This record gives sequence, structure tokens and C-alpha cells, in this order.
Amino acid sequence: MLQRNFCRVRLLLAGLAVTVAVSAAAQEFPSRAIRIVLPFAAGGGTDILARVLAQRLQEAFGQTVLVDNRAGAGGSIGAEIVAKSAPDGHTLLFTTSAIAANVTLYPKLPFDPRRDLLAITQPGSVPALLTVHPSVPVKTVQDLVALSKKTRGGLNFGSNGGGTTSHLAGAMFQQMTGAALVHIPYKGAAPAMNALMGGETEMAFPGVNSAAPFLRANKVRAIAVTTRRRSAVLPEVPTLDSMFPGFDISNWFVFFAPAATPAAIVTRLHSETLKAMQHPDMKSFMTREGADPVGSTPAEAAAFVAREIEVLGKVIKSAGVKAE
Repeated sequence: MLQRNFCRVRLLLAGLAVTVAVSAAAQEFPSRAIRIVLPFAAGGGTDILARVLAQRLQEAFGQTVLVDNRAGAGGSIGAEIVAKSAPDGHTLLFTTSAIAANVTLYPKLPFDPRRDLLAITQPGSVPALLTVHPSVPVKTVQDLVALSKKTRGGLNFGSNGGGTTSHLAGAMFQQMTGAALVHIPYKGAAPAMNALMGGETEMAFPGVNSAAPFLRANKVRAIAVTTRRRSAVLPEVPTLDSMFPGFDISNWFVFFAPAATPAAIVTRLHSETLKAMQHPDMKSFMTREGADPVGSTPAEAAAFVAREIEVLGKVIKSAGVKAE
């Protein structure tokens, strides 16, 4: 009996020591520079947004906050670095909807974002647009679908590359509308938009940020937006969901920490990120990018990512999409 009680006391003291250590770590956070891993090349919209956020967090924490670009495997290389980092809040991940698609695109992914990463918040998302070349004689989704079925071989739609949001939006469109489409992958948003403007492709699903300048110049025409809500930048453009209920796809951003990061640290990171989103620099960038702000709780962001993994996984499997 005495030995049993002694073991219980030891366990209680050990648990108390861990609790005190975690609490102390949270109070001292951050104790050194914070690294935000951005799993894509420098210079893109996601990279710029991560750097604007890093600057705001640096001011809030009084510690250096660096953005570390670790591109490769559609964002999986950088995500794995964070998934296997110490869960102390000093190594974080800022990524896009690619992380949800990669679960299905890369069957041997060495980590699972649902298990190995902890969502802090979803700062926002950028809707995609169903756009066509001005010569395409349609103004509605229904007319576009009808035209595709009458066109020998179907209509060509360009994307930023296999497995990207612009590709999966087209695959979802084909599955939900029955449109006859042929996928033409390009290496990035710029060449995909150039192909659309040059008439190499009849249609595409670029992000609002990529398409906006060309819409204003009448070089492409917007038919619909791919999210359930209309875009604040293009409020006159109808949603595909209003015609095909359940159609909802966008390029979103999520901020992650490694799994097992103490709740107090996640709460602090969440609070400071929401404050950063209210800064004029962040608001201005989000507006320029055509992004819809979200600012979800960690639980909401985790549930959102889990749903996206399932939704995009079904599209990828049904369309037979392979990683490039």
C-alpha cells in the first residue's frame, strides 16, 4: 500500500512539474527569434503576406521574426520541417490550400497536417474566378457548359499547374456541371494568364488577384466566382454555388504550429495574429490581393482544414490528378 501511494505521489509531482514547465515556457514566449517557414519561393503573394505578418508579430513580441522560404514538393518540404520541429512556438508554418491537396496528391507524405500540425488561425482566402477569353461567345455559366458540349474535343482550360487550386477548380467544375473540358497545365499564374489572353486556352480559374488587372483592361471576362460568397472586389460577379450548390473552392492561407505546442502559446500567437490583421498594412495587402479576411479560432481553422482535405481529396481522386 505504501509503495502504491508513493508511486501516485511521484506521478502527481511529475505531472505538476510538467504543468509548471509548460506554464513558464508560455510566459517566457518568445525567448528567441521566431522562424515562419514559408514552403514556397520568395516573391509571390503568399510570401509577401507572410512577411507583412512577420513584421507585425516582430513589433508585438519584441523578438526577430524571420520568414524562411523552403520551397519544394508543392509545399510539403517546408511543412514537414515545421511538423518535426520542437513544439515551443518558435518555428511556425504559413501555407496555403496546397497543404490540404497534398494529403491526397502525395500518398507517402511523411506527416499528416491533422495529426502533426496545430492550426493557429485562417487569416483569409482568395476566391478563384471562372474567366474566359473575350472571343468566347458566352456570358453565363449555363451557356459556357452548353458551348463546351458542342465543341469538338471540349474547351481548353489553363491552370497554374497540376494539383493547384486553379486546376482543382476546373476539375470540380467539370464534375459538378458535366462540362466538356481539357486541362492545359502551365508553370505558374503568369503563363496561365498569358495563355488565356493569347487565346491558347478558352477559359481558366485564376485567383481574383491574378485576374483583376486583366479584367479591368477587358482582356479576359469573368463569368462566376468559385466561393459561396461573392467577392468584395467583384461584387457583381455571381457565385457558382448559387447555380451548383456546394461549389466552393479558393486559395486559402493557414498559420500552423507544431502539434503539442502549449495552448497558452497558441492562444498568444492567435491573439497577436488577429491584431496584426487589423493593421493598415495587412488590410491594404488583403484588399489588393482580393482576399477575404477570416481570422478563425484554432478549433475552427483545424476543422476547416480537415474538411478541405476531404473535399479536395474527392476531387483529386475522381479526376485522377497526379502531382507534378
